[in-house]
Amino acid sequence: MVMLLAAYAVAMWMFLTSAPKVHTIMVSDLGIAQQFYEGLLDLPVAQVPLHYYYDYEQTLGTTGIDTLYMSATSGVATQTRGSDGLWYQLKKNTQLHVISGASLGRKDRQRHVCFDRECLESLLLRVQSRRLKYKVRRSSPLNFLVKDIEDRVIEMAEVDH
Repeated sequence: MVMLLAAYAVAMWMFLTSAPKVHTIMVSDLGIAQQFYEGLLDLPVAQVPLHYYYDYEQTLGTTGIDTLYMSATSGVATQTRGSDGLWYQLKKNTQLHVISGASLGRKDRQRHVCFDRECLESLLLRVQSRRLKYKVRRSSPLNFLVKDIEDRVIEMAEVDH
């Protein structure tokens, strides 16, 4: 029995340590986001991590979110199952999970909101390496604008919590 429990513990430890780190971004429009991440940033589509298939509960920390970042239609952050949305490989063991739920920004800008500075810094590096037009508006919390292929302005914003 002890050997069985030890084997189970080792298997769980290996599963959890091999699971990719997942950054989540809320966007105003999933279709436009897909064009941006796949087309302009050329991020490869990723498989949904195994632990998301089983409705592993991911919290976005929505209790402290300013309503400015949430969808105007719902008034609260959109609830999604973990496998919903778009999935991209950001780095070797890091994935980007793109979900809907952000409101439009000023002047009807597409808004992409993230809770993790490391994620936005990685995206900014990707924007710079692809030589896209961008403008850093604020470094803390990180906020920058980038133009997509159809000249729409996308605001990338770190949520200050």
